[in-house]
Amino acid sequence: MAASTEDDFEFNTQDYYSLLNVGKEASLEELKASYRRLCMLYHPDKHRDPELKRQAEQLFNQVHQAYEVLSDAHSRAIYDIFGKKGLEVEGWEVVERKRTPAEIREEYERLQREKEERRLQQRTNPKGTISVGVDATDLFDRYDDDFEEMPGGGFPHIEINRMHISQSIEAPLTNTDTAMLSGSLSTHNGSGGGNINVTVRRVTSAKGWGELEFGAGDVLGPLVGLKVFRNVTSRCFLTGQCGLQFSPRGLRPSCSLMTARHLDQNTMGYLQWRWGPNSAMTTSLVRDTKSSHFTLALQLGVPHSYLMMSYQYKFQDEDQTKVKGSVKTGWFGTVVEYGAERKISRHSVLSAAVSIGVPQGVTLKIKLSRASQTYLFPVHLTDQLLPSAVFYATAGPLLAYIAIHRLIIIPYTKAQKEQELELQRKSSATDIAKKKQEAETAVLLMQESVRRIIEAEESKMGLIILNGWYGKFVSDTSQKQEKAKVIDVTVPLQCLVKDSKLILTEASKAGLPGFYDPCVGEEKSLKLLYQFRGVMHQVISADSESLRIPKQSHRIESES
Repeated sequence: MAASTEDDFEFNTQDYYSLLNVGKEASLEELKASYRRLCMLYHPDKHRDPELKRQAEQLFNQVHQAYEVLSDAHSRAIYDIFGKKGLEVEGWEVVERKRTPAEIREEYERLQREKEERRLQQRTNPKGTISVGVDATDLFDRYDDDFEEMPGGGFPHIEINRMHISQSIEAPLTNTDTAMLSGSLSTHNGSGGGNINVTVRRVTSAKGWGELEFGAGDVLGPLVGLKVFRNVTSRCFLTGQCGLQFSPRGLRPSCSLMTARHLDQNTMGYLQWRWGPNSAMTTSLVRDTKSSHFTLALQLGVPHSYLMMSYQYKFQDEDQTKVKGSVKTGWFGTVVEYGAERKISRHSVLSAAVSIGVPQGVTLKIKLSRASQTYLFPVHLTDQLLPSAVFYATAGPLLAYIAIHRLIIIPYTKAQKEQELELQRKSSATDIAKKKQEAETAVLLMQESVRRIIEAEESKMGLIILNGWYGKFVSDTSQKQEKAKVIDVTVPLQCLVKDSKLILTEASKAGLPGFYDPCVGEEKSLKLLYQFRGVMHQVISADSESLRIPKQSHRIESES
């Protein structure tokens, strides 16, 4: 019969050995003896009250499931190696039962791989970029002496002059093959275009992979490309790419080759050669450490040649703040850029940069990355080098961020954390309350058996449990806190007494019938006060420590 979700959780958190109070090396006879004893205790037919009968049935089913697993050598071997989760893996029913632990581990790994393959086949990895270009030159150029004011203007004219949207998804076909579908749409000043690409990647070995690409667009025409990657040594790799573009102007071949090498633990050197419409030779040096990122690049080519240097400093704070600056100069002019980046939530990163160039002018670039989606907002402020534009591009986003961070982000993040903590508290409290109810039910079901055990033990001056406490014990000055951290387990322990002996195995006592964990995640112990042959004894035992009583060393010496 299928178990409910709550039952599944209950069984997942239940230690079968602890429930039956047997050791991990217990024989089949020991399992049977413990199982029979608990069945007699929890059998539903022994109880007439409907509520007690229902609760006894739940506990009886738990004991029965634990015995079924541990009494079957094959299931027990799986449980010993992987726990309850190992038994839930699909496919064990068709596996040969006479397997060694090593063979079972190998079979489990195979079944897990098959499960992972099924998950891969259902998974896509969407990535997207949305870029919205804003022309805000009217904000500053209108105050220039040479600016001709347009009629009807009181307010500056700001417009969106370009947009770009791209999206891609991945579809794993096998463990080595992946298909990728990507597309993009662009528009600039009223004219635009788009393209779509299909790529199939195959991992040929641990050292390399290859890609085959097919594309089509309404501007450049169909595209066929091939790309390969290969680790030449442990410190060096090579990437090669070639393609054919079928454009209205004819066939346009292209080719590129890049090699990279680890110069030291934090430094990479790159050398790239490109042949085609934009032929160039590029060399770069990248050094990435825990606190900084440095890049130096030189390109010689047609039509663009440049020298670029950038530096990024990484603050070691919770928000992963970074500040960066770069300078780039070449045939197109010179551009200086500076900015900052900061994590604003668990999955979101916000960055802003100011680009100052000749003859490009001043541009503010805002970027928001959330999970696998990126949103770009380049705002072009002026075509000239105006100090006012540089000042407002720098101070404006900074002041806006401070205001939004204090008024919106901090309260929102604080509310989220409080909500998560409240959910955790409720979940923990619900789980403890449920376990407590089950333990109290078990104690009720034990009463009759305990009464008979005590009568039998008293008749022969045997073992009587006077007091049993389980949980976290604190100093005598915090009695109120101590009572909140420990539970009374006198009845469950007396119920486990057999032939004037109590034997507890090396396992957490929280799984024993009538027990529950009153302080999840904290160190616990068991404190016992018992009487044997008319003499008082006392012992304190660690939670997962085995215990056998009575014992002479537990005896309380009487005061003279």
